[in-house]
Amino acid sequence: MTITTEERQIIREVFDMVEKKTTHMLEDVMLNPIQRYNSADRVQSEIDTLFRKFPLVLGHVSDLAEAGDFFTHDATGVPILVTRTQDGEVKAFLNVCRHRGARVEKEPCGKARTFSCPYHSWTYGLDGKLRGIPQPAGFEGVDRSDLGLVELPAWERFGLIWVMPSVPDHEVDIDAWLAPMKEQLNGLDLGNHFVFRKWELKKNMNWRLLLEGFQESYHFCHAHRDTACSGYLDNQSVHLNFGPHVRHALPQPNIEELRDKPESEWEYRKYFMTQNYLFPANFVQVQNDHVYIHFVIPTGPDTCIFQCMMLIPEEPKTEKAERYYTKNYDLIRIVFEEDFVIGEGIQKGLKSGANTQFIFGKYECGLHFGQHAIDAALDGKIAV
Repeated sequence: MTITTEERQIIREVFDMVEKKTTHMLEDVMLNPIQRYNSADRVQSEIDTLFRKFPLVLGHVSDLAEAGDFFTHDATGVPILVTRTQDGEVKAFLNVCRHRGARVEKEPCGKARTFSCPYHSWTYGLDGKLRGIPQPAGFEGVDRSDLGLVELPAWERFGLIWVMPSVPDHEVDIDAWLAPMKEQLNGLDLGNHFVFRKWELKKNMNWRLLLEGFQESYHFCHAHRDTACSGYLDNQSVHLNFGPHVRHALPQPNIEELRDKPESEWEYRKYFMTQNYLFPANFVQVQNDHVYIHFVIPTGPDTCIFQCMMLIPEEPKTEKAERYYTKNYDLIRIVFEEDFVIGEGIQKGLKSGANTQFIFGKYECGLHFGQHAIDAALDGKIAV
């Protein structure tokens, strides 16, 4: 397998950390006020900015394999309809009829030639244009060309479907936005992967508490003592801050196999789990032979939704392959739930007064990077 210059440097840094018995450290500890986790005003501001004005991963290209395929998405609080047109383009719209506001498509996914409102049967094409009005004489003088479904920015990149849940007032350059992650995302070839499992969970905690469980490895050998701990070096990982995206490389103990090999023989993926944070709320978590795509969505100051899909290189063709990936799926569900139980416990304690702020250690780099990026976006200093 190919290895990039960036990945060679990550391996060198890991060897250096192991030899010096240290890890990736920032200069200072960070204090994070509790109000950022339990304020209704704060989370509404995060929703209005982070979950409206930035591209979000809502699906995999296989969700829209052919013209007419569609899926709907509502978890962000915005009713979204995503489809592939007859020309092969991915399009996203507000799932709202332009006549009286009814939901145009009620199914979570499917295949269609047109979309028809169930209230009065106003009909729209896959391109969102208004195609038909029953008894049109009653709407004489109405300009149909101005009554298509409201289009949202949508893109097909790296095998994933991205949508911005609002109508921007400027051209959005998705490629410039994702450029820092292009090399590694391209190398995963996710477009040719198979969706093995999808799931959604509603959790009783602030979305940031759930997000932060994926941004540091300090907790691995405590929260995941009997599950994930043995699979990785203890709190020795490398964070690459691309502001606002972050690549977090977690080395496995078997990386020692590379120490005495020439760099020309090095390979990366076999020896790492890589947690790619795609600002503001997606992760591409790369395991040795499969990938998880996460999406964390706030629904209130103390509630959130976690969506995930497990991608594997090809559809299982044998019972052995099915058992293998099912075993990995079952394990990751256990590991994630260990984090979620702790997160919900933290949420219950927020109002106790025990803490007025949380402490981010010098090696909890992803927490620092993530908080700074969120603050910058809320202040208008980061935009797409």
